[in-house]
Amino acid sequence: MAEQLAERRGDEARGREERERARQETPAELVHVPLDPDYDAVRDAANRVSYSARPGLQITATGRPTGVCSSVRDSVMQPIISPNLASPQFKANPYPFYTRLRAEAPVYRTTLADKQAAWLVTRYDDVAAVLKDERFAKDRLKAAAPGERVKAPWVPGIFKPLTRNMLDLDAPDHARLRALVHTAFTPRLVEQLRERIQMLADRLLDAVEQKGSLELVADYALPVPATVIADLLGVPAADRDRFHKWSSRITSVSSGRDALRALPGVWAFMRYLRTLFRQRRGAPRDDLITALVQAEEAGDVLTEDELLAMVFLLLVAGHETTVNLIASGTLALLQRPDQIDLLKGDPVLIKPAVEELLRYTSPVEIATERFAREDVVLRGITIPRGGQVLAVLGSANRDERQFVTPDVVDIRREPNRHLAFGQGVHYCLGAPLARLEGQIALQTLLRRLPHLRLTVASETLRWRRGVFLRGLERLPLAF
Repeated sequence: MAEQLAERRGDEARGREERERARQETPAELVHVPLDPDYDAVRDAANRVSYSARPGLQITATGRPTGVCSSVRDSVMQPIISPNLASPQFKANPYPFYTRLRAEAPVYRTTLADKQAAWLVTRYDDVAAVLKDERFAKDRLKAAAPGERVKAPWVPGIFKPLTRNMLDLDAPDHARLRALVHTAFTPRLVEQLRERIQMLADRLLDAVEQKGSLELVADYALPVPATVIADLLGVPAADRDRFHKWSSRITSVSSGRDALRALPGVWAFMRYLRTLFRQRRGAPRDDLITALVQAEEAGDVLTEDELLAMVFLLLVAGHETTVNLIASGTLALLQRPDQIDLLKGDPVLIKPAVEELLRYTSPVEIATERFAREDVVLRGITIPRGGQVLAVLGSANRDERQFVTPDVVDIRREPNRHLAFGQGVHYCLGAPLARLEGQIALQTLLRRLPHLRLTVASETLRWRRGVFLRGLERLPLAF
């Protein structure tokens, strides 16, 4: 009896030691979060997704696990692990993480790669509200208390002129800058580009038709929007690969180390743009850069830094997101051949198809930063004044409360009030152009190459690094 008692006490002591060791080794990023009682249905769905991904677990009708791991409690009791939002691995499939946040922590504090704290907002209604809420500023300085010293992430001096772009400004500067370029992107003027975009798409496919294969990003998805925005601005088409390489380096920045690596590309890009500005001042043309240079020369309308930031933004935003729409949209359709058949049978469906692909793929996964001008309570969580808020468009567009079967591509989905282009005063200026490019590029691709197929397993595809955008590096196809 004494031996058994001693053995039991020894087991208990070892158990305590193991629990204490596990507690000490638990990373700081692992946190327990309370449930929102209003989201039971979504929570249950999240439980099933979480458990079904765990080997050795079986799910009962109640959603609870049985079998060899039946001692594991509901997945909602497991800690949430903060991923690296910019990593290619996370970009490959961020949606299970967002599903869990919507269910358990719809306003979730995380730490970004640059060590800055941020609150992720993931439900559709909350994301839409944040995008329009004037309590959230785009300019970090506007969120600071009077006399407060703002500790912003380190930015190399060479980057600073680019921070005077529309994405990072509030009224009245945002409205002033947007008004200078708004007319170039109205639906009426964009529609006049239809023939040019169609000719471009056909020419690109002519070049690969005899090869029997193509790498969709480099051969098609990139050249379509890059050439169009280059034409509008007055950038030589021959330079499109150069500015895409530069912009890719810049949009992948998520930490100070990334910023250092991007320095040569930023410097080259800015030097290139300044050269273009000098050329347009000496020899004006009928293009958007000339119009902006002339606005700058008119005086108090556009500063040199604002001119540089504006053209930089138009070049990057004018093609990066549409590249992602065309490539990711093609992949999504190839994974749902029944939707391709619908589209081939009724070409009029191309417009709702593009809207559905915008929702499903969310080329801009996370809206750019906003900062709380005051303490804001959202879903019971207080975001302090100055707190950085990231509205997750990709999560909002998969919200079970807004969309039926959100993880399924349905090109006849109606209604489809997605947030792919944002909302409010910062609603995407180039939305009409992106829609038209997507419609023409995808419809032409499927019509010209009806037997398109992947040449690699989809799980081996590599996604681009970066916090805000989500897109493929390459998409090798055969036909």
